Amino acid sequence: MAWQDEMSTIVRYIVNDVDSTDYTFSNKRIETSILVAAQLVDNEVVFSNAYSIDIDGCTLSPDPTASTTKDNSFINIVSLRAGCLILGSELKTQGLSAIRVSDGPSSIDMSKTIDGIKMLYDDVCSKYEEAKMQHKLDGAVGEAILSPYSPGANVVNGHYGHGGRYQ
Repeated sequence: MAWQDEMSTIVRYIVNDVDSTDYTFSNKRIETSILVAAQLVDNEVVFSNAYSIDIDGCTLSPDPTASTTKDNSFINIVSLRAGCLILGSELKTQGLSAIRVSDGPSSIDMSKTIDGIKMLYDDVCSKYEEAKMQHKLDGAVGEAILSPYSPGANVVNGHYGHGGRYQ
C-alpha cells in the first residue's frame, strides 16, 4: 500500500488538501484520481518500467514508490496529472455554483471564488506539461538541433554535401 500513501500525500499537497482533520477529498477519490492519471499519462509518456494499472481493482504494479524500483519521474508526473484532474473537477463544480445577485443596494457575488481555483489549476497543469516535456527530453536535449536532418548538418569543412551525406 506504499504508492497510495506516498502519492496521495503528494497529490494532497498539490491540491492544497492537507488538513487531515477535515479533508475535502476522500482517500478513495485521491487514489482513483491517481490511477486515472496514471492511465492517461501511460499513453503520453514512456517510463523505464511498464506499469499495470487497474482502476476498478485500485491496483498499480509494480509499485513506483518501492525503494528498489523507485520511479520519481512516474510519481511526479502522475501526481501532477492527478492534481490537474482534481482541480479541473473542482473548477467545474465551483463554476456551476458561481452566482451574482443584486437586489437594490445589496449584492452577493460568488463568481470570484473560482479565480483562486482557476489560478491553481492553470499552474498545476502547466507544471504537468513542463514535467512531461522535461521527461521526454531527458538525455536527448539538443538532439533535434543536432540531428542529421537539421540545417547545416551536412556541412563538412565549410562545404555542403549532397543528398544529406557528408562529402
